[in-house]
Amino acid sequence: MPRYCFTLQVRPERKQEYVERHAAVWPEMLAALESTGWRSYSLFLRDDGLLVGYVESDDLETALDAMADTDVNRRWQAEMAPFFDNDGRAPDEGFVRLTEVFHLADQLTSAQTEG
Repeated sequence: MPRYCFTLQVRPERKQEYVERHAAVWPEMLAALESTGWRSYSLFLRDDGLLVGYVESDDLETALDAMADTDVNRRWQAEMAPFFDNDGRAPDEGFVRLTEVFHLADQLTSAQTEG
């Protein structure tokens, strides 16, 4: 399954509240993420507010589009927007995607195939 990683910048002064909000994500938001194809979704937050997200999905664009069509996502994004330095865009529209350059399982599989 394809893997995706992205960054966003949480406003440092809102960091603690951001963490608290994610300790109790709305059940309907969790259900929407799952039903639209988000798998192994994790968020990591650095002390300076750098947020790193990781998600697996068959097709992230399709998953993002499906989430954009849900009412719960529109409400969640509106509530989360003030937490980010994001040029006025919704948080899920401001992802800076990272390029994967190494994955242990892929390398091991490749090495086993060659050996």
